[in-house]
Parts: sequence; structure tokens; C-alpha cells
Amino acid sequence: MTGAPIIELAEVRKTYRAGGARGAEFRALNGVDLLVTAGEMVAITGPSGSGKTTIINLIAGIDRPTAGAVTVDGSRLDEMNEEQLAVWRGRTIGIVFQFFQLMPTLTAAENAALPLDLARRGSARERKDVASRHLAAVGLGDRGDRLPLELSGGEQQRVAIARAMACGPPILLGDEPTGNLDSAMTQDMFRLLKELNEGGTTVVYVTHDQALAAKAGRIVSVRDGQIVADTVVADIGAPPIREES
Repeated sequence: MTGAPIIELAEVRKTYRAGGARGAEFRALNGVDLLVTAGEMVAITGPSGSGKTTIINLIAGIDRPTAGAVTVDGSRLDEMNEEQLAVWRGRTIGIVFQFFQLMPTLTAAENAALPLDLARRGSARERKDVASRHLAAVGLGDRGDRLPLELSGGEQQRVAIARAMACGPPILLGDEPTGNLDSAMTQDMFRLLKELNEGGTTVVYVTHDQALAAKAGRIVSVRDGQIVADTVVADIGAPPIREES
């Protein structure tokens, strides 16, 4: 791994507490160190409850670490307040979720423009034009007037990708972004992610699908709140090769 890190987790621990201050504790992460270089594509894998989604949420500033430092694109997220995080997230991070999370009463074009609207970036016409360009880029240039329920699952996920890229963020995160799609749609979605990565976007995604993970340049395996393996894939589609320590 060469170049400057765009994502750095240093001795990160995350503990959740159920039922308030006196509730039982669950340690999701236990001393995680992770560096991701700008322009990398990284897959995070592991069994359910291993902590992989917690890592994504920490990188996105959705969760805060119980201990340790989270630095993304030069900003220490654990030192920022909620208002600062919201502004930072809007310009730095795009997120694609498993279940799309589109606004059901907004059209595809309105969903794709939503981050721009929230950030009040540009005029209404400029925001509409950006959304139209991103929808065209994901193959939905003629579907901008459709509501989410009028679109297939694959089309809804394309809209979610267009929305995630609305503000041109340097980092795209995916939490099981293909987990609700069939195999053909999964391959289509990964092609879009790969194109974004080849254009310079850093892509980090969680997946339980080992075949999909192997398509990334690097696989980080998580178990019981710790990184247990960090492998580099020699060739896309080839078996992963473990890095020498």
C-alpha cells in the first residue's frame, strides 16, 4: 500500500450499551487499526456481528468511537461535534445502503439531487442538471420522473449510487450494497462501483459475499471486533494473496 492514507483508524474501540446507562455492554470493536490509501477499493468481510458495519459507520461519522482516533480525509471525526460532522459528511462521504433508503415520495431525479438540496449547493437548475448527469451515468437517464416503487430493485440501487455521488465526494461507502439484489444485478452494481473507483473515488464496502469481496483490490477480514486478516488481491477475480508482515 503506497500513498497517503485517506482513512485511518487508530486503536479504535466501540462499545454499545443496551437499555441505557445501566444496561449490558456489547463491545463491537476492540482495538482496530486500519489505513486506506486514496483511490483504493477495499472490501470488508466477516460474519454477522463481527464489527464490519461498525467500521463503516465510524468512517462515515455516523457512530463515534468509545476510544481511539478516526481520521478521514484529514479530519479527526472523534473531535467534531454533530453540526461539524453533518457538514463534513455532506462534502466527503457518499453512502450506499443494502435497502436503498430512497425517499418514497420523491422521484428518482429528486432523490439523486437530495444531498445537493440539503447542502444548498448551486441553484435549483444546477442541482437538477447534476442529478440528471448522475442518473444518466448509472443508466437511468430516462427514468428520472419515476418514483422508487415504479423502479426495480436494481434501478433503485442505481438511484442510490447517483444520490451518493451527488456532491462528488472523494469516498464512497457501501454497507452490503448488493445484498438485496440478484446475481445479475449484483454484477451490474459492482461494475458501477468499479467505474467510480477507476475515476479516483476511494471505495470501501462491506459484503458477506466472498466472490464479490475478491473483486476488490484488498480484503479486510473482521471477526469478534478485530481485524484478523488484511490481504491484497493480485488480479481481479484471482484468489487473494496474504500480505507479508
